[in-house]
Amino acid sequence: MPDPNGFLRYDRRLPARRPVPVRIMDWREVYPPAGEELIREQATRCMDCGIPFCHSDVAGCPLGNRIPDWNDLVRTGNWDAAVESLHATNNFPEFTGRLCPAPCEAACVLGLGGQRPVTIKQVEVEIANAAVARGGLRPRPAPAPSGRSVAVVGSGPAGLAAAQQLARAGHAVTVYERDDALGGLLRYGIPDFKLEKRHVDARLAQLVAEGVRFRAGVNVGVDVTAAQLRAEHDALLLACGALAGRETPQTPGRALRGVHQAMEHLVAANRVVAAAGESRPAPATLPDGTPIDAAGRHVVIIGGGDTAADCLGVAHRQGAAGVHQLDLYPQPPGARDEARDPWPTWPWVLREYPAHEEGGERIFAVAVQEFVDDGTGTVRAVRIAEVTVEKRDGRRVVTVLPGTERELPADLVLLAIGFEGTEEQPLLDQLGVSRNVRGAVDARPDWQTDADGVFVAGDMHRGASLIVWAIAEGRAAAAAIHAYLGGAGSLPAPVHPGAQPLAAR
Repeated sequence: MPDPNGFLRYDRRLPARRPVPVRIMDWREVYPPAGEELIREQATRCMDCGIPFCHSDVAGCPLGNRIPDWNDLVRTGNWDAAVESLHATNNFPEFTGRLCPAPCEAACVLGLGGQRPVTIKQVEVEIANAAVARGGLRPRPAPAPSGRSVAVVGSGPAGLAAAQQLARAGHAVTVYERDDALGGLLRYGIPDFKLEKRHVDARLAQLVAEGVRFRAGVNVGVDVTAAQLRAEHDALLLACGALAGRETPQTPGRALRGVHQAMEHLVAANRVVAAAGESRPAPATLPDGTPIDAAGRHVVIIGGGDTAADCLGVAHRQGAAGVHQLDLYPQPPGARDEARDPWPTWPWVLREYPAHEEGGERIFAVAVQEFVDDGTGTVRAVRIAEVTVEKRDGRRVVTVLPGTERELPADLVLLAIGFEGTEEQPLLDQLGVSRNVRGAVDARPDWQTDADGVFVAGDMHRGASLIVWAIAEGRAAAAAIHAYLGGAGSLPAPVHPGAQPLAAR
């Protein structure tokens, strides 16, 4: 029985972030580890509601994390059992606890009426930290091999979750990754100040100990054909992500030097940090040697989401002269508008990331009219105008307000306006699998694509989404593959109705 008065005795409280002047001088995580007293206090606030919306199928966690259970275990100091409870539904809580925007907190009953929900995400990450502190991530190899093999293409959270589930069921799993290092976006897409790569390395070591084989630097469809994979394995899972960045081809000046997709900047910066360790990194460049470093430059970031905030934090650490972040939409309210987004749905509110605390200026309700040429084919400014945005017949209509145009200095422009789905690649043609109108790959109710024995999960299937959805889909696809291979029993999969193929809903 939880403490019935915990939420009355304690208010919501998070550990203090590292000071801005200190943290922008390195690439380590913004949040230091929280003390046990603070975390137990926050876990005590959990009410163990009659209907725990935090992991319900209405708006909460798609993994079905048993949040009230492990909150109460933390409250009573039973950390080993909390670790077991958390890992029962989530393969990688150290990732989700750092990267997920926490729809579970938006659905927390304590958030009713504008109140302050339980710090679920912080409790989760501290349980994950406790798992490492109390003996590491212990491998759980299968007791006996099944004699069946599976190839997983992509080593992001969806691919890794599926690989772990299948390996623990006894299947021989090989994960193929086209980058030179494993982890997908966890490795090169997420900056270290949000996720230090030692966490990824520790989990990869666990998977290796459980029997998963990894092949990095292999571009499936080019270095290895789809036919070869299908001949060597009994099933194939596609988990290649959704990295095709949304473009602005109609905006004058898009082809100028200095205008880049956000992921070009993030990947280049992450590679430099990986090579340099804790030292101040050398300037980042693209594969062709083009500089993309923000040091000493005026940076304009177009977009208002997670990727834009990541670019902002990287620009600060690279020593940008100044940063503007542009958002097409008006500034959201500071609290949930119950008329627009009734609890427990995900609310449209102003989200302040740690990077915003570090500097830069956010400008809302503006649209880029032109990337301005300096006369040599290089961007020197961004011309913007104030706009209104409304929906008509299901379409977004943007209206420019006359007389509001102005220029912002820009030596580096980063497009963080979303993704168009998975990239076009030879692998899909070789398999006879096509992308749909969303740029994603459809799946049947059993997670198979149009090609028999070829499954799909994560962003490649869903479109760019949350890390919890990637893990949920990886687990669900693994359960389907296990059944397809005739495996004994069944693998645990999310019970959330959203964690099933889109076409089946």
